[in-house]
Amino acid sequence: MSRHLKHPDQKLTEQIVNFCRHIAGSCQIAGTCICSDYVLGFSDTKTILEILLVIRDFQPRLISYVKVLDARNIIVYAVDEWVFERDVDRGFLGEALARKMIFPYISLMNGNYLNLQEVKLKKRLVLELLETLVLDFPELSYEFHIKPEYFMYESMLTRARLFPPMIYGLLNFMRKDVRKGNIELVMRGYSEALKELEEEKAVAFSDGYMKISQRFADEARSRKVRFTNLFKTAQRTLFTSLLSIFPTALNILSQNRETFLKFQRNARENSKLINQLEDPHRFLYVPTARGLVPLTSKMDIEPFAREVLSPSEDAEVKIEEIGGVLNDVYLVKAVAKDKERKIVVKRFRDWSSFKWFPLTLWALGTRTFAVLGRSRLERECAINQLLYSKGFAVPKILHVSHANRLVFMEHVEGENLGEVIKRIVNMKNHQGITEDSGVISKVGQKLADVHALGIALGDTKPENLMVGQNGEIYMLDFEQASRNGDKVWDIAEFLYYSGHYVPPFARTSSAELITKTFIKGYLKAGGDVKLVKKAGNPKYTKVFSIFTLPLIILAISNICRKADKLEE
Repeated sequence: MSRHLKHPDQKLTEQIVNFCRHIAGSCQIAGTCICSDYVLGFSDTKTILEILLVIRDFQPRLISYVKVLDARNIIVYAVDEWVFERDVDRGFLGEALARKMIFPYISLMNGNYLNLQEVKLKKRLVLELLETLVLDFPELSYEFHIKPEYFMYESMLTRARLFPPMIYGLLNFMRKDVRKGNIELVMRGYSEALKELEEEKAVAFSDGYMKISQRFADEARSRKVRFTNLFKTAQRTLFTSLLSIFPTALNILSQNRETFLKFQRNARENSKLINQLEDPHRFLYVPTARGLVPLTSKMDIEPFAREVLSPSEDAEVKIEEIGGVLNDVYLVKAVAKDKERKIVVKRFRDWSSFKWFPLTLWALGTRTFAVLGRSRLERECAINQLLYSKGFAVPKILHVSHANRLVFMEHVEGENLGEVIKRIVNMKNHQGITEDSGVISKVGQKLADVHALGIALGDTKPENLMVGQNGEIYMLDFEQASRNGDKVWDIAEFLYYSGHYVPPFARTSSAELITKTFIKGYLKAGGDVKLVKKAGNPKYTKVFSIFTLPLIILAISNICRKADKLEE
């Protein structure tokens, strides 16, 4: 990584190398380099030179030396090769020494060895960051398009948050006069690490973006990974603080005593400085029908409407609230030159205890719900995009504003499936409803196709389905959807919720017709009959007894439990 960096003058370099050889004695030097602010372009004569010295079979294992060479303060971190490599491989010392290779460094001896350790370190950092993305965005991580720079910025910023004095080093790293060169140097190691991960099928590249492989994401969702990451964070904080506070504080004091004292007095200054740094999430992108959108987008409703629906400045933009008990849902219209265009916008708020407690109580023991607005927005985007990519009829996502928790979608014209079911249950006889019953069968087929992808929709009540003007069945709501979720719930909710349209004292024949038609369509498309039979169990029937008549629930559950007979 030392290429294009300005080395100290030859005399000082020779003195440093000789001092390192003196420390190593008869032991072999594995590698040595200059790190710290000097390498980041901050070459004031007061800047302390930090030297990393890796020695084979070194006793003691770890020690630091302070020396004045050619009128400059030098700190040498002498470390045994085994200890250093454990710090690189698994954060043995909380990366207190290995983290120095996250930044540019000047190799003085055995640069190939140092480069090898740098790539190993950055490969591990990438893997840890990918695991964190999967844990923080369990659904959306499958769809993320990632610029490689994300790993560099996130690694640096994470460590600066753990050890705030590092912020000054980051600010030096990002100075305009040295920023480009520093980034190029640091990214070389990440590029090599990512190539290795691509060969190992952990990631894949396309058009300059990286995607997490499904295999890696599935494995990373284990609890063990979450515990391991939390432990590493605590370990990293401890060792970094212990081994780095003296030289870092000394540097800041020598360079800007006033700034350091202000930093100590006012913790808010820390946040202000961090805000000056590059936001790593700017390099995470979410796919939409209009292209990739950075995770940092802060687009609000009216600006988006003017930009997308009608760029005309004199266009009239109307925003109407169209429902949503647990979310804010808006119909946005832009009218210009007698032409009207529409989009739907959903704002995902956190459900307060008052709002979600009845919902949780209602499904207690059967179903859990995503409550946080960010989690529900994530599911909406991820599952919608996945189904869209597989050719399903879903509203196209036009834009996502994660900062404002907004999703902008196309407005789908058509008839809500609830209206179709109402027609069926209100008919005196069931002759002449072939078209409507055909719609119910298509719904069963679509749900089977979705389940074949390993996806459970999570909220399949008829209001979340629509018959488009072209006869397609549109699925509309995915905020409770997930990979490998409860598919039985999908079947049960659609059938039992449909049953609540049946008026009191009415016969059960309409509910039975809907149930049989749906199940036949589901099984025809390859749906699992075992899932249908489970939908007849009390675990599911009890949930819907609040608003569906007991007689209707009994009729539906009996048909579900005997679903294998409908295959004959």
